[in-house]
Amino acid sequence: MRIGFLVPAPFAAISGGYGYDRRLVAGLRALGHAVQVVELPGVHPLPDAAATEGARAALEALPADARLVIDGLGLPAFAPLLQALEARGAVGLIHHPTALEHGHPGAVRDALRAAEQHIFPRLARLVATSHLTAARLVPEFGADPARIGVVEPGTDPAPRSAGSGGPGCAILSIGTLVPRKGHDVLLRALAMVPDLDWRLTIAGAPRDKVHADGLLALAEELGLATRIIFAGEVDQPTLETLWSGTDLFALATHWEGYGMAAAEALARGVPVAITAGGAIADVVPVEAGVVAPPGNHVSLGKAIRRAIFDTDLRAEMAAAAWEAGQRLPRWDDRAAAFVAELDRAAG
Repeated sequence: MRIGFLVPAPFAAISGGYGYDRRLVAGLRALGHAVQVVELPGVHPLPDAAATEGARAALEALPADARLVIDGLGLPAFAPLLQALEARGAVGLIHHPTALEHGHPGAVRDALRAAEQHIFPRLARLVATSHLTAARLVPEFGADPARIGVVEPGTDPAPRSAGSGGPGCAILSIGTLVPRKGHDVLLRALAMVPDLDWRLTIAGAPRDKVHADGLLALAEELGLATRIIFAGEVDQPTLETLWSGTDLFALATHWEGYGMAAAEALARGVPVAITAGGAIADVVPVEAGVVAPPGNHVSLGKAIRRAIFDTDLRAEMAAAAWEAGQRLPRWDDRAAAFVAELDRAAG
């Protein structure tokens, strides 16, 4: 089939959601489908005039027979175009509703929630990336349960991480520098264990500059600056190197629609220290890591102490992570599952 895949620019952005989109597009093309990626201009998710006009231009430019898939990050820009979306049987790909993004001011959250409550029920189908996200679409956003499907992310077969070899514990956190990822919570948790030998690398683009600058200042304030590397947005070879030398993956997220970075850790046999924000806690089995409540740096600090100090426990968690990782869905069947959702949308 011919598919128009609409997503806010840049499509090459490094994040779990964009990584999912790229792998999905590659998988659809490998199955023989003609996928045209349209990068939407402007500011998202709360659209500015350029975003709204870009959405309109994208619809006008795509062939009439193209099946439309719109990444949820860009959906609010299409609010004035719902009649056209309905007529063309558009499908929304929902990593998580943008109204649930932690850190938005109240007025922004309210505007996004109103837009999504207006848009979601009018689409031919919503495809969520986790069952937890799908479960929220009906009561909170008025979506039709008969029009909701789930296609969880996949993983690639990956070499088992060798770890740093010591001394100390090499910790890796992956996530854009935005409030939802909770890097500030992680820093405060690690500040509770200054007596232990650890070092942290945070790989993620400074998407929110004010927040990113605040993290740098917080690291200085907590006396952790010499133990933390803010690596920024890294390429795949660099990320592979980081994974190979990691002893513990950590993410203090407030909300994840799935938890792709945690799944990647499991696929490589890396134990995890996370907060149970959203669906990420469903991805990680209890024996593969330590889990704390979202936003609670004291609880996470106590949990992460055990994971850093007790090397035998960490080895047991690594073995459990590796076993769990081998049971995760693989990318090679995700595109076929998504095609089945498109077929359901077509009736």
